[in-house]
Amino acid sequence: MELKKSKTIINLAKTFAGECQARTRYEFIEYGARIQGYKALAEIIDEVVFNEFNHARMFYTFLQKASKKEIANIDISTGYPFKEKWDLVDNLRLAAEDEGFEAERIYPEYAKIAKEEGFPEIEKLYNNVITVETSHKRLFQELYTQMKNGTLYKKSKPVKWKCADCGYESVSKEAWQECPLCLAKQGAVLIKIDDFD
Repeated sequence: MELKKSKTIINLAKTFAGECQARTRYEFIEYGARIQGYKALAEIIDEVVFNEFNHARMFYTFLQKASKKEIANIDISTGYPFKEKWDLVDNLRLAAEDEGFEAERIYPEYAKIAKEEGFPEIEKLYNNVITVETSHKRLFQELYTQMKNGTLYKKSKPVKWKCADCGYESVSKEAWQECPLCLAKQGAVLIKIDDFD
């Protein structure tokens, strides 16, 4: 089967659009974290943003391989989430939901279709992205839980805290409000992800 005549090309277009939208939604969350002084949290989210950019890039690469000519338009009709508001904590929960929906419902179906239509490289791409999206879901869930429970900078046992700005480190149950070395606010303290790995 030719890719340009398959269901898979439609799925690639939907996925490309979805990954681009996810990237932008997460940039909104990153922006909110920075505005509220959570610099280290914003940096973690920025890594996810870059991951989503690269997912979109890979799906776009397969779209470009579908035809030697320019593809003028691929008409797609699908739904995309617009749940996030301007609440940082709630947006972390919603991002986890969005990532889980892709990893558990959408991408497995698209991988199956790609396999049935004879596109093993695209099936593999979807399966690889599923593992990353599952990791993103867990990350967003953990960040949401820590923000909601007030444990982002408070732990039950002493841990090593490090200032992302100057590298100062100390061990305690709670991160400092202001770095003793460079006076950076608590939001610059690198975040500990409990039991993430």
